[in-house]
Amino acid sequence: MNTGAPVPDSYYERIDEHRFKPTAHAGGAWDVREQHFSPLGGLVVHAVEDHLAARGGSALIPARISYDILGRPALDECEIEVETLRPGRTIELLEAVVRIAGRPVVRARVWLLSAQDTAAVAGGAGDGLTPPDRLEPWAMSEFWPGGYIASLDVRPLAPPSPGRTTAWVSTPLTLVAGEPISPLASYLSLVDTANGIAVRQSPTAWMFPNVDLTVHLHRRPEGPWTGLDTTVAFGPTGVGLTSTVLHDLHGPVGHAQQILTVRPMPGG
Repeated sequence: MNTGAPVPDSYYERIDEHRFKPTAHAGGAWDVREQHFSPLGGLVVHAVEDHLAARGGSALIPARISYDILGRPALDECEIEVETLRPGRTIELLEAVVRIAGRPVVRARVWLLSAQDTAAVAGGAGDGLTPPDRLEPWAMSEFWPGGYIASLDVRPLAPPSPGRTTAWVSTPLTLVAGEPISPLASYLSLVDTANGIAVRQSPTAWMFPNVDLTVHLHRRPEGPWTGLDTTVAFGPTGVGLTSTVLHDLHGPVGHAQQILTVRPMPGG
């Protein structure tokens, strides 16, 4: 990936209709030779929106986005194909598959639901967070390597503690160079950061990568900040769970869950 050329101010560059090239900014935290899943998750949503636009658009609202991470996503060209599994006028299910070197590395499904005016009965989401402009930045790159982490502006509401942190995350970079990006794709390109803000154990001694990410949304999130109210639990048999209440500047928007495989770092 290192060609000596300037790195674009984006996480990806488009190659053709279905293929994208990650920049150094997409470099992972567990291995800088891999893509961090956070921008890749946003890229999947961008590809789904391309699919919907190509058939004339959709009035339906993405309500659940689930990603299964099938293998390590190398920091290399990726291809994303999207298909409609369950068409419908009020409920629809789409599937996106990310392939690198011909091998599936991510399989994602998106449920879309019809939009209704339910403002009269809306409620129950909870309170909002302290705005990020009243908080100080936190240099996550002191604890995690990789181009993705280095690209972030992270602002915790209180000093991060093991297994519990609430923070705002933003980035000055765009998702795909030279392309308009929806608020949803931009927002979701930061959600997978949750597993790195509230670590229970040092990542130099323990590994705890997530093998999935599931996001449920009760309203459309708006940027440019993604709020992560995150709790991490480790079980006694090698499985962990990162649970996050998702916020934007107007309040809670939904929840995210990540299953972790917890194990000692080799040689640690």
